[in-house]
Formats: sequence, structure tokens, C-alpha cells
Amino acid sequence: MIDRYRWYEALSLYAGLAVFLFFVLAPFIEGFLVSLKPLALLFSTPYSFLPKNGSFDAYFRMWDSVPLLGLYIFNSFFISSIVTIVVVIVVVPAAYSFARFQFNGSGLMLGGFLAVNMFSGAVLLIPLFRLMRELGLLNTYWAMIVPGAAFLIPSSIWLLRTYMIRIPKELDEAAWVDGASRLYTLRRVILPLAMPGIVVVAIMTFIGAYAQQFIFALTFNSKSEFMPLPIGLFAFFGKQEVIWNELMAASFVGVLPVMVVIVFLQRYLVAGLTAGAVKQ
Repeated sequence: MIDRYRWYEALSLYAGLAVFLFFVLAPFIEGFLVSLKPLALLFSTPYSFLPKNGSFDAYFRMWDSVPLLGLYIFNSFFISSIVTIVVVIVVVPAAYSFARFQFNGSGLMLGGFLAVNMFSGAVLLIPLFRLMRELGLLNTYWAMIVPGAAFLIPSSIWLLRTYMIRIPKELDEAAWVDGASRLYTLRRVILPLAMPGIVVVAIMTFIGAYAQQFIFALTFNSKSEFMPLPIGLFAFFGKQEVIWNELMAASFVGVLPVMVVIVFLQRYLVAGLTAGAVKQ
């Protein structure tokens, strides 16, 4: 039996959680309140945390300030979706291979994947730019999709490989005894069992692809029709002033696609993260 918390222990636990949540959520709450404040009152003295004369006007005016804002949001969602699809297609067979086969150089390759994650995208911008130019991918969606997927594949292989290792090898052997091929075993036996882990990889990839678009779009693209949201938000930075309330409003609207994805796939995310926590 697990002892119940004493009242002061429970109070300390909830107090610690409250402080942690405050520091995590305070920037988002403040950003939302800024989007409700009139621009003239944002820097008034004394500072008011709660908005005076607050309204949702900024959420309507931002579409006039940046007419292509809807296109920028669509581009971010589209680029992240394609990156996620590419990463999942590549990572699933790769993770299965590293989880099931022992071959020369496998450990070195896995170590190389970790080394790739140590490099910032900014360090490789010049060689990536030359590569995109030689391939004729500049000023296209692929100029942001290809490097985005390349930087997310290594960590995704590590994550899904760890999940697939927990799947008993006896299932593979039973399928082989019945005459199944490696590909058939992966498709009909392993994939259904690994689906929670694949969903976790897909969600993490989508979030990562949504967050890393700025540097690639700024370097590899100059056409507004392909610009993602992070570049589009620069339109709220004027020469004389920054339209902070509309910038915050556009930021919250821009992250809605990610929030919708997380809400709808939350149960799969939790199932994938907790799978294997208890030994069967």
C-alpha cells in the first residue's frame, strides 16, 4: 500500500506545481492580454496586468494589416504537414532496422544521428543554400521541407527505435514461421503495435517543423506566396513602431493549427509516451 500524503506534504506539492505552472503559463497569459489591450495603453504608467477597455479588435485588424496572413498560416501548416509525412515514411523502416538488426556500423550511425542534432541550422546555412541552389529548390516549398525533414529525422529515429525495441521479437519470429516476409511483418505485425509511438513521432515532428521554419524561410525563400507564418509576423514590425497587440493576436491565431492537432491526438500522445513504462 502507498501511504497517503500528509496535509502539509500535499500542500507543498500543489504549491510547487502552482509556482511551476505560473512561470510556464505566465508568458502566454500576458501575451493574450496584450492582444486585448489598445496599442496606446500597452506602455502606460502605472502598468496594468488586466486590460483596460480590452477588446478583440486586434484579431480583426490584423487581417487588414497583413493581407496575406491567412496564406502565411496555411503555408506553415502545409510545410509542417509535408515534413511530418516525409519524416514518418523515412523513420519507420529505419527505426525498425536499427531495432531488429545488428550490422556493422549501426552504433556509429546512431551516434552520428546524435551528432547531427548538436549542430544548429544556422551553422549549415551556407552549404544548405548552395545545395538548394544546385537542386533548383530555392523559392519553393521544398526549400523549407527538405532541410526541415533532414534535421528532424535523426531524433525521430532514436525515439521510434526505442519504442520498437520494446515490441517482443517473438512476434517477428512467429510471422516468419508462417512464411511472412520482412516487409509484410513490418506492415501487418509491427506497425499496428508501434502506432502509438509513430503518433508521438508525428506530433513531435509537426511541432518541430512548425517551430523551425523561420531560419530556412528567411534564407532559402524570397517569394511571399511561399512564406510561412514566422516570416509573415515580421510585417507587424514597422519602421516607427511595432503593432504589439496585433502581433500577439496573429501569433495566437497562428498556433491554432498546432493546438488543434495536439487536442485531437492527445490520447494517442499520452498512450505513446507511457507505453512501456510498466514491464509486461
